[in-house]
Amino acid sequence: MNLIRCSMNLIPSLTEALGSFLWGPPMLAVFLLTGAYLTARSRAFPLRRLGLWVRVTFGTLFKKQEAAAGSITQRQALTSALAACLGTGNIVGVATALTLGGPGAVFWMWVSAALGMMTCCAENILGVKYRWRTENGGWMGGPMAYLEKGLGSKALAGIYAALLALASFGIGNMTQANAIAEAAKQSFQFQVPGVVVGIGIGFVLSGLIALVIFGGLAIIARVTEKIVPAMAGLFLLASVAVLVVNHRALPGALGLIFREAFRLPAAAGGAAGYGIAKAMRYGVARGVFSNEAGLGSSAVVHAAADVKEPAVQGLWGICEVFIDTLLMCTVTALVLLCSGAWRDHAGVAMVGAAFTGALGRWGEYFVAVSIALFAFATLTGWSFYGEQGARYLFGEKSVKAYRVLYLGAIVIGCVMRLETVWALADVLNGLMAIPNLIGVVVLSGQAIRELRKWERFKVIMH
Repeated sequence: MNLIRCSMNLIPSLTEALGSFLWGPPMLAVFLLTGAYLTARSRAFPLRRLGLWVRVTFGTLFKKQEAAAGSITQRQALTSALAACLGTGNIVGVATALTLGGPGAVFWMWVSAALGMMTCCAENILGVKYRWRTENGGWMGGPMAYLEKGLGSKALAGIYAALLALASFGIGNMTQANAIAEAAKQSFQFQVPGVVVGIGIGFVLSGLIALVIFGGLAIIARVTEKIVPAMAGLFLLASVAVLVVNHRALPGALGLIFREAFRLPAAAGGAAGYGIAKAMRYGVARGVFSNEAGLGSSAVVHAAADVKEPAVQGLWGICEVFIDTLLMCTVTALVLLCSGAWRDHAGVAMVGAAFTGALGRWGEYFVAVSIALFAFATLTGWSFYGEQGARYLFGEKSVKAYRVLYLGAIVIGCVMRLETVWALADVLNGLMAIPNLIGVVVLSGQAIRELRKWERFKVIMH
């Protein structure tokens, strides 16, 4: 019995140690340098051709789009990808970054996003370029496709697929379910044991998710196309209201972000003992957790879009990172900093305190509902990612079994410790990025050529 108890206590410690190793300076450098390398090779395309990619993406968001059988529209690909990444990383993840890395972590989130735009762009281009039809009539694309067909390594493709399927239970499942359960407990203060509440929420949530994911990508895309714009818009409106109430603190919050991004711990200890290393570690890690640039995951659903030119889907990857991190995460961070909640609270409680301070009791309920909606969307989006990993490894026959396991993990996530869940997500993220970044860097020349070819064509046409 003591041996079992020791083993259970050892698992979180080992997970945290492995996460710290995977997200130490070497891995952070790989993410940032990959993004910098691709940005340089594209001659800073996201900035240089800002008007072009905004026109192609934002300019067509509200136009009618149709897709061929077995595909989804480009708008649905974007909302499905955003559903997967616009989760607790944008709310709880930002709060966690502030707790562990200080205000300076926000700056490094911006850096990772600015450089991650081209990483996500390249992933999407390669994912579409090498995709193929599966036996169910859909597309198999993303890192599995370009690692196998482009890089010629079925072994690396298989490793990535396995890690993707496993990661779907962490980043896309248990962290999201855990956040929903914790937000509900925090806001509604149930008069029964927390474990009972967690189990109850888990079963209800898994039942709702089952209604969506058993319909396949077509249903997932239709649901996310409706829910993502609505939840993002409502969250932005409420956040703006909080910022208006705390507008006098906004200049100070922005100044704090820049000062703490480069402050050494010895220099008065930073705001609370934070330093450059911690700010970078948690800023980049949470940025990647949120926008997934470098993980290759969003390229899996972008590869299902009804698009002929791979470069066009690359532009939607740039748009995705912009919306997710430079817009949504920034707004959340400013809300937390301007309200002062980041100094006295952590996790969901920090977000709740920020909105409650400005909007009263309704602010706390709003946070609980927002987290539930964001996490619900992520649960649906990531189910497809993991499903594709299982499909690549074991074929169509494995999909139903995967879905059942995915639903079971939701219940487990609702009762696990928050620290363990987040640590596990960090580990799986780091492991999944390794084979993907190998493929992206080696095949980067092909991605850049596709982008330049399309760019020259657009210049000639105009």
